[in-house]
Amino acid sequence: MKLQHNLGGLEGLDPITPETKVFVEPWETRIFGIHTAMMALSNHLNTSLPKYDIGSVPTQFKSFWTWGHLRQGAEGLHPFEYFRLRYYEKWLGGISGFFIDEGYITQEELDARTAEFLQDSTKAAAPLPKGGNPAIDTQVEQYLRKGDSPKRPLPSPAKFKVGDQVRIKNVSPAAHSRLPGNLKGRIAEVVKVYEGAFTYFFPTEDGIGTPMPVYSLAFQATDLWEASTTEANLVYYNDIFEAYIEAV
Repeated sequence: MKLQHNLGGLEGLDPITPETKVFVEPWETRIFGIHTAMMALSNHLNTSLPKYDIGSVPTQFKSFWTWGHLRQGAEGLHPFEYFRLRYYEKWLGGISGFFIDEGYITQEELDARTAEFLQDSTKAAAPLPKGGNPAIDTQVEQYLRKGDSPKRPLPSPAKFKVGDQVRIKNVSPAAHSRLPGNLKGRIAEVVKVYEGAFTYFFPTEDGIGTPMPVYSLAFQATDLWEASTTEANLVYYNDIFEAYIEAV
């Protein structure tokens, strides 16, 4: 995980200023809607839980898209761009890059359309196009109600049990990861083994992607941060895929 996405444990950073509004600008709702529609029309849903008859939906979107793809796209931004951009601007960058990579639009077409809006700001306020097939709306609404569960049958018994002391593996950095970097090499105690197994929808370079057990691990805060910066007896909990864990 690149530095800009892995700030846990770093000192000397500015205070966090939380944003209390879900959407600050109207355009952010459109980005959220685009991402939601892409998830609801993703081609993997015919094998998901629950299953959807996605092949019968009359959509031109034929790609594989999940929360993981969205995060990977944002993480692929240049570090300076990542810190400069707002939250949903990062989403827009990841989605735009995906549409280019998948061949739905070219970089030249995107640049030309962007320049057109920058030259005439009134076009940005134009009404959204109307129409579309109602069956697509039905699929999106169904997905919003039912979702797409990562839970799967357990392929083999969990390697660890409650009370075990485990170490987080020092896996190589990947284009996308679900392992916080400041936990690598740290010792923790297993406090819960979640029932069943969980998948991460698509394989990453550091070990996850197939169904596997997930554990709730307890870390002593003083093992992660300087004793002077944390409270006494503070415990930090994190849910971790089995691929990231090894026996002490």
